[in-house]
Amino acid sequence: MPLRGSPSTTRSSSMTATDVTGARTPEAAEVITGARERIDALDDRIIGLIQERAAVSAVIQEARIRSGGRRVNLSREMEVLGHYREALGKPGTALAMTLLELCRGKI
Repeated sequence: MPLRGSPSTTRSSSMTATDVTGARTPEAAEVITGARERIDALDDRIIGLIQERAAVSAVIQEARIRSGGRRVNLSREMEVLGHYREALGKPGTALAMTLLELCRGKI
């Protein structure tokens, strides 16, 4: 079964797993193919979790707005940024910023 977005889905079927993965041996190509399938499954789960987080965030935003508050709670966003930075380092901050952007203002 071809991997999502792999060259085998767009090029001729004569390409080998070694061609598709860039590996130099069939054994390495097999390892890479299996690992890529696992990454694709993880990415699907991550996307689902982000969608779930956005839905929960919308509930929070709606409740806050209905009570007369603001859509965004900056102190809470700073907590989230700090949590990601502590867990993942500087790139975690950028990831958290993107996540917050995806989850705010959907209502």
